[in-house]
Amino acid sequence: MSADGTIRTTCPYCGVGCGLRVGTDGAITGDPDHPANRGRLCSKGAALGETLKDSGRLLHPAISGRRASWDEALDLIAGRFSQTIAAHGPDSVAFYVSGQFLTEDYYVANKLMKGFIGSGNIDTNSRLCMASSVAGHVRAFGEDIVPGCYEDLEAADLVVLVGSNMAWCHPVLHQRLVAARQERGTRIVVIDPRRTATCEAADLHLALRPGSDVAIFAGLLRHLAECGVVSTGWVSRHTKGLDAAVAAAPALAEAAHLADLPIGDLARFYDWFAATERSVTAYSQGVNQSTAGTDKVNAIINCHLATGRIGRPGMGPLSLTGQPNAMGGREVGGLANQLAAHMGFAEPEDIDRVRRFWDAPRMAERAGHKAVDLFDRIHDGTVKALWVLGTNPAASMPRAGRVREALARCPFVVVSDCWPTDTSVLADVVLPAAGWGEKDGTVTNSERRISRQRRFREPPGEARTDWRMLCGVAGRMGWAHAFAYQNPAAVFREHAALSASENEDRRVFDIGALAGLSDEEYERLEPVQWPLRCGSKTGPGRLFGDGRFPTPDGRARLVATPYRPLAQPADRRMPLVLNTGRVRDQWHTMTRTGNVVRLMTHQPEPLLDIHPADAEWLEVRPGGFARVESAHGTAVLRIRTTSEQRRGEVFAPMHWTDRFSAAGPIARLVSAETDPLSGQPELKGTPVTVTPVAALWHGLLLRRDEFLPTGPFYWARIPLPEGQVFELAGWEPLPSGSNTGGWVKTLLGAPQEPDLIIYADPGCGGFRYASVVDNRLDACLFLARKRASLPPREAIAAQLGATILPAGYTELFGARPTGAAAAGDAGRTVCACFGVGLSALRRLIAGRRLTTVAEIGAALRAGTNCGSCIPELKAILRDAQAGTAGP
Repeated sequence: MSADGTIRTTCPYCGVGCGLRVGTDGAITGDPDHPANRGRLCSKGAALGETLKDSGRLLHPAISGRRASWDEALDLIAGRFSQTIAAHGPDSVAFYVSGQFLTEDYYVANKLMKGFIGSGNIDTNSRLCMASSVAGHVRAFGEDIVPGCYEDLEAADLVVLVGSNMAWCHPVLHQRLVAARQERGTRIVVIDPRRTATCEAADLHLALRPGSDVAIFAGLLRHLAECGVVSTGWVSRHTKGLDAAVAAAPALAEAAHLADLPIGDLARFYDWFAATERSVTAYSQGVNQSTAGTDKVNAIINCHLATGRIGRPGMGPLSLTGQPNAMGGREVGGLANQLAAHMGFAEPEDIDRVRRFWDAPRMAERAGHKAVDLFDRIHDGTVKALWVLGTNPAASMPRAGRVREALARCPFVVVSDCWPTDTSVLADVVLPAAGWGEKDGTVTNSERRISRQRRFREPPGEARTDWRMLCGVAGRMGWAHAFAYQNPAAVFREHAALSASENEDRRVFDIGALAGLSDEEYERLEPVQWPLRCGSKTGPGRLFGDGRFPTPDGRARLVATPYRPLAQPADRRMPLVLNTGRVRDQWHTMTRTGNVVRLMTHQPEPLLDIHPADAEWLEVRPGGFARVESAHGTAVLRIRTTSEQRRGEVFAPMHWTDRFSAAGPIARLVSAETDPLSGQPELKGTPVTVTPVAALWHGLLLRRDEFLPTGPFYWARIPLPEGQVFELAGWEPLPSGSNTGGWVKTLLGAPQEPDLIIYADPGCGGFRYASVVDNRLDACLFLARKRASLPPREAIAAQLGATILPAGYTELFGARPTGAAAAGDAGRTVCACFGVGLSALRRLIAGRRLTTVAEIGAALRAGTNCGSCIPELKAILRDAQAGTAGP
């Protein structure tokens, strides 16, 4: 805590690891002294204060749905795990944990499972986002190392963004890159099947065929060799494998054909890379989430090794992680195929070293089940007891329907989380977890920078930190002596000491300098990069510039990466490829962001993006509905046509679950094919069919209470300050006759004797209902044949919960708002940081004749914080200048 009472902490969202300041008044702002963000925040980070409401939180332990004490719950967990192990062996139990864990939570969970239970069966949702990077780093460098740092983005003359919509997914870093482009003329290339918001600042966009990244970068390697750009002396001294990697690579024309790119565009990229020494290749989920993800990573690294462009300012490969502590989890061995402190199961010496350090009674000696395989083993009964901590696999795992079957079949499931989730409803024991702002610990961001997350509020109810829950179970299983930590600082000290134990420069990951921190020094710990060996005060920003690598012979490996197409390509039966990913203002399965009104208004429902030509061929129309079907599941989604989507491919967001939409999690459609080395599933290339669904009616439902509709119709839920609103649409006729009243009352949640107001115009298909309780509008329902006939939800939402007398019924049921209500309609949110809507922007641009984003920022502040809305602001300006209006 600073002298003025401000608490410095770290954002709980993506792997950028932005620093925050929490004031004594509870205000959350960016930390100008944190090197990752220098005071900037994205839309999600700027709205963190709005996620701290305790409503809806899990407050008490529960067993089979009934409230229980902590002692009863932990006794049951320890007993059932011990009984299962005694009867079926240690591999019959498992943990599934989270990249949103703090490092201290991760360390304790990994130690308990691998050192004391004796199984490798602990895996993490980070398997879904960065496991291929881990495998690629280990193959190339001998250890899971990100060699560069964020400053390289600003020092580079060429930045290549591969499979990364940085403008939306890592917006603070993107703004640092855009600023460098403006100041230094940095050239930007985006390699992505979709034309995303990131492409707005790009000099070249290569809209490659999904999965063809390997062909592009292997072809680049061959081009570099043929052009004489390979750094022959550096390669011969510091690497192995160049000749084999080049021999497996395609020529330019073949690479262009495999990637479905104009040969001229690909040649331009190759020439730019060859001519630019200061080159950074930053990549994210479009690379990792693939059955060829590890090869993609190595194909990228090969190009940097071959040219010696690594470990020096403005050059090198840079893996951008999706979760706040994915790297911290890698440090402590949170993946099933790792041991702690960057050691592994492949070396018997590593297993013995960790066993002795922990004094572990039954150390795991082989890797456990990786995520997809783990849930298959739960499904077939091999794994009989599971503890899920801080994640929601029932919504996020591929083949989500099968995962739910597995959880339902599992004899004993424990879930610890902050909120009820799709997974917790399938648990035998549910434990309330302390969340962000309620616990202390560390996280490591994408540039190896360790930062403190600090507690600034009390956990609600009986919520506890994850490491303390785990220690409670460990003690009850007989290992209290090994888990007698008094605070997270004690856990961190042990973690740091293990990293240095018998290291002797064998492993780059070494934070031995932090092993002796006192509790007070831990509390004051400033952001620091590793490695930080004993006696060091600061870590190096970059690694491998000296050409030394943590392999047995000290040389890096170039890996041959022959091109392999998608494991399940589209065919005549399923002719389209489904890509999934993030949208700007949402996070994972929306347990936090889905409750923030301003984060839900930019894209309030899940949309299926499809190219206009494909939409015409499939006979689906913008704003209409389509059924998307794969071999694993089905969902009905609203259609958005966009030429930014490649033909033959569709895109749907990953975030919406059964709590927010009838479409449910898109993951239930996604294939579970995995990379053979990393075990990371292919989330970017599932074959699907898309068929039109004719909506016979549309609706708008507003309610003050918690409610999820059921029935043969589509719905999407959007939170309001005083309730929630649902977009509805049905492909079966509305109930008629005597069935109508009951159906309407169910949707309205009307009490036994409500003041029910009804307006009907059967001729035009319009029906309007309102439930008034104690002269307050409690719920209302608007139905129409056409969506355009419904009133704007913003205007009606403002009246929910307000006093309404009979004289106001006419205005409520008016077709359109008038007067002040109409003037105040801001429209769909464009800038979530400052709540600036589309209608307000259009009025301002027209009224003041604005022509630049800077002028908009000066007037409304839009675009002046995280900058993720700037591409959209530019598009709105273009539409205004052209006299058109986009959606």
